[in-house]
Amino acid sequence: MGYNAEKDAQKWAATHQKILETALHVFAEKTIDAVNLTEIANKAGVGIMTVYRHFDKKPDLVLAVSTWAWERYRNQATHSLDQSVMTAAEFFEFYLNSFIDLYRNHRDLLCFNLYFNVYVKREDIPTEQMQPYANVIDTLARQFHNIYLLGCQDGTLRVEKSEKAMFSATLHLMLAAVARYAAGLVFDAGIDPESELLLLKKMLMKEYTMEK
Repeated sequence: MGYNAEKDAQKWAATHQKILETALHVFAEKTIDAVNLTEIANKAGVGIMTVYRHFDKKPDLVLAVSTWAWERYRNQATHSLDQSVMTAAEFFEFYLNSFIDLYRNHRDLLCFNLYFNVYVKREDIPTEQMQPYANVIDTLARQFHNIYLLGCQDGTLRVEKSEKAMFSATLHLMLAAVARYAAGLVFDAGIDPESELLLLKKMLMKEYTMEK
């Protein structure tokens, strides 16, 4: 039987995907520091050398997981979004709702991201190595820029407030809140995370939009 390049490429891609999916789940469950590549290989059902053929070392895998996971989520979240019929305030609400959706349906990603931020700072990973991940995250800023420009045109956002301040406040407040709830870092057993996240969303809508 001759060499089949297409079949080989498909097998490589499937294995690559399996390693990424497994690593995301295990890192989110146990923290990045607590997991080595051998455990990832065992959980993925592949040999350790297979993992090394796809990723030279652990930081490479960690960065690949983050880039892939955020890109996948971004594509899923915006798949059915029709920006042509939305006001800036409606677009802003969709943006805030995306964080609540992360908490409801993508807690692995939120937990992983919490540990990822600590890991990359401690490992002092070079800026150029972080660039693929940075490019994905930059799409959030570009999306928000489009919201802000639309708000300048249709008057539904409080654009007397700077775009940078509005983006920073909404991103950091919402992401920090959903990540802490997802990771179980809020210890009051009597709270309802979703009601608190909806309240935070309501406060940000009141602060930054003209709609009542």
